Amino acid sequence: MPDKILVVDDEPEIADLVSLYLRNEAFTVYTFYRAADALACIQREKLDLAILDVMLPDMDGFSLCRKLRETCQFPVIMLTAKGEELDKIKGLALGADDYITKPFLPLEMVARVKAQLRRYKRYNAGAEKEDTVLVHSGLSLNIETHECMLNEKPLALTPTEFSILQTLLKNKGRVVSAEELFHQVWEDEYFSKSNNTITVHIRHLREKLGDSFEAPRYIKTVWGCGYKIEA
Repeated sequence: MPDKILVVDDEPEIADLVSLYLRNEAFTVYTFYRAADALACIQREKLDLAILDVMLPDMDGFSLCRKLRETCQFPVIMLTAKGEELDKIKGLALGADDYITKPFLPLEMVARVKAQLRRYKRYNAGAEKEDTVLVHSGLSLNIETHECMLNEKPLALTPTEFSILQTLLKNKGRVVSAEELFHQVWEDEYFSKSNNTITVHIRHLREKLGDSFEAPRYIKTVWGCGYKIEA
C-alpha cells in the first residue's frame, strides 16, 4: 500500500507542484490550501507524513503542527521562507522533524520525504534484538518499545529526539559529528554546515533531560567535532 502524504500550502502552484512530484513517486497525496481542510483529513485518514507551509490563511503552520502533534507521531516537514531562521527553530521546537526552505528543488524535497519515511518506518518496526535497552546514568532507552525513562519516570520524546539519543547512546564514549548524526537519523545526503537542525534538537533534548550546557551529565558538546555521551 502506498504511503499517504498530506501537503498543505496556501499557494496552489507550490502545493500542486509538490503533490505532482510525490504522486510521480507512487505516493498517495492529499493536497489542501487551508488548515481546516487538513485537520479534517487528519481525522479521517491514517497518514504517514505531512508537509506544512508556515503561512496559511486560517491557521499558521506552527499552530497546525502543534495541533497535529497532539494525536499524531508521523514525520512533519515544514516549508519556510528563505532566511527565516526563527521559523525553522520554532517549527522544530513544536515537533517538526525537518524543514525545507523556499525556493527548493522538487527532487530534494522528494529525497527528504523518503528519508523521513525510512526513519519513521524503522522507528516503528523496532530495532535489532541486541542492545534492546540502552542505559546511562539513570537514563533508559528501550529500542523495542520506543520508551524512554529518566530516573524511572517516563520521558516524552519525539521520534527524531529518540533517534538522536539512540545514536549517541550506541556510540557512548565516542564523538559523533553533526554530519554523522544527520546522516544516521535522517538518512539524507543533503547536509550543510549551515543546517542547524541537529543543534535545535540537541537543545530540546537537553531541556527534557534537565541537562546543563556548562556541565552536562548526558550530552556533551565537543567544540568543532560534534556531540558525545561519556562512557
